[in-house]
Amino acid sequence: MGDDEEKYDGMLLGMAQQHEGGVQELVNTFFSFLRRKTDFFIGGDAGAAEKLVKETFAHHNKLAQKAHKEKQSRKEKEKKEKAERAAKLAEEEKKKKAEDGPRIQELTDEEAEKLQLELDKKKKEGEKKESGTTKEEEASEKSEKEKGSDSEGEEDEKDKGKLKPNAGNGADLPNYKWTQSLSEVDLAVPFDVKFRIKGKDVVVDIQRRSLKVGLKGHPPVIDGQLYNEVKVEESSWLIDDGKVVTVHLEKINKMEWWSRIVTTDPEINTKKVCPENSKLSDLDGETRGMVEKMMYDQRQKSMGLPTSEEQKKQDILKKFMAQHPEMDFSKAKFS
Repeated sequence: MGDDEEKYDGMLLGMAQQHEGGVQELVNTFFSFLRRKTDFFIGGDAGAAEKLVKETFAHHNKLAQKAHKEKQSRKEKEKKEKAERAAKLAEEEKKKKAEDGPRIQELTDEEAEKLQLELDKKKKEGEKKESGTTKEEEASEKSEKEKGSDSEGEEDEKDKGKLKPNAGNGADLPNYKWTQSLSEVDLAVPFDVKFRIKGKDVVVDIQRRSLKVGLKGHPPVIDGQLYNEVKVEESSWLIDDGKVVTVHLEKINKMEWWSRIVTTDPEINTKKVCPENSKLSDLDGETRGMVEKMMYDQRQKSMGLPTSEEQKKQDILKKFMAQHPEMDFSKAKFS
């Protein structure tokens, strides 16, 4: 029944958007149609129409309650998994710190004297080598720092002139404002008119790669190619308080932040986007994990610290070094 059930969604959604009174007005229109254009109320046995309505309501109410409970259960499960994962990570970190701690081993006087001689010998050899390579290393480090500062300057230059995101991770533009999450975008387009606008007064055209919003007989407020593709069947619009057209767009790619709505708009700096943790709980476990990893890596890079992958490599190296204390890593360089 799934596909057949959604067969008329487009047409019904269009009807719903024309009813400023919401669901109550839509239901009233539907029963008015049955009364005026069919024999629904008088064509059957006494009470048959009322029985059909009650049975249909009970059926869909049961499905709605079941879907709601499943969604709540899924959220609780994800919340529990997140807490368990955090506890596990904390335990692993605690264990790793304990393993990386200093190891004390008692030596005899003879062994201690022998070890000290070896250390002194290695120290002298190291000092000789260091005196010949210090200048080269300093020059190399200086060059690397200069390259790093150049690349940071280039990144800053690219972001120069971009808008700072508003509280909803979008932008407040002169003619409209927009906000976003990883999965959706919402726009509010106000119209300065002296009458309450209705569906017949506006033009809203949502396409997979384009959007048009405006008043009939006037230049559109928005008219252009979207930043990225949207799901038309899951996007919608409505009129709020007779003055504002609100548009909801469902992103196809739910793993990126939009820098603008249409390509002619000014861009926001997506590096300064601050998603709320509560929004992450709406994602499935796998997607949320990827998003959290991306956010963590982005923060680490902005502070000049290693990303999760780089930290993983460093941890493997530390473990290897701990297992092979006889090897000298003092001159080794790793990237």
